[in-house]
Amino acid sequence: MSLDNNATLVTGASSGIGEATAHEFASQGARVALAARSEDRLAAIAADLETEYGAETLVVPTDVREEAAVEDLITTVVDEFGGLDVLVNNAGLGRGGDVADLSTEDYRAMMDTNVDGVFFATRAALPHLEASDGNLIFVGSFAGQYPRPGNPVYSATKWWVRGFAHGVEGQSGPDGVGVTVVNPTEVRTEFASESGSSFAERFEPGEVSEPEEIADAIGFAAAQDHSTVHEIDVYRRDKFEGW
Repeated sequence: MSLDNNATLVTGASSGIGEATAHEFASQGARVALAARSEDRLAAIAADLETEYGAETLVVPTDVREEAAVEDLITTVVDEFGGLDVLVNNAGLGRGGDVADLSTEDYRAMMDTNVDGVFFATRAALPHLEASDGNLIFVGSFAGQYPRPGNPVYSATKWWVRGFAHGVEGQSGPDGVGVTVVNPTEVRTEFASESGSSFAERFEPGEVSEPEEIADAIGFAAAQDHSTVHEIDVYRRDKFEGW
């Protein structure tokens, strides 16, 4: 198993799990395309990858909520790298909490990003992943496996991601595509909790997972060249305390 010279694409690559995954891929010799809305942040990360690993990088600022922009993203990566071996559907967000108080704007932001953005990227990438016998990886969540009373809508989007991923696995596996869902619990990133604070602010180092731990799981799945890693759960060790 190797990612050497693989053409990889990470959405939501400007921070957290996406940034850590870009480092993981570059450290394994992959060519890395980085997509997110923040061009300045992506450019800084790409410069780090080039300096630290000598990696070939490609920065493609993209809002995954925009169908045409996602199609252009895939076309740009394929044209630049000559194909696509790995797509990581990582872009996602959480807003609000209680259903009764959730604004339509926040509801649509989660649905547009976590559901539509994943669909757009997957649809555009599949023909290229079939051509390369590549790997399609979805960043799911513990919230997509168990009820999340603190934010039912966010949870529903992650249940959708997980269900969609396994459906695609059944459909595209015969065409040579490996499909993996990676499910973290809390990760020390800029992702906001229901309290409004980020997990990086809420948790001290060592209390929950670090982005690099999730990136390591993604790197393992992405390097498969025959089998597929169906699903990987990466939980904080005390997650089930009190259940």
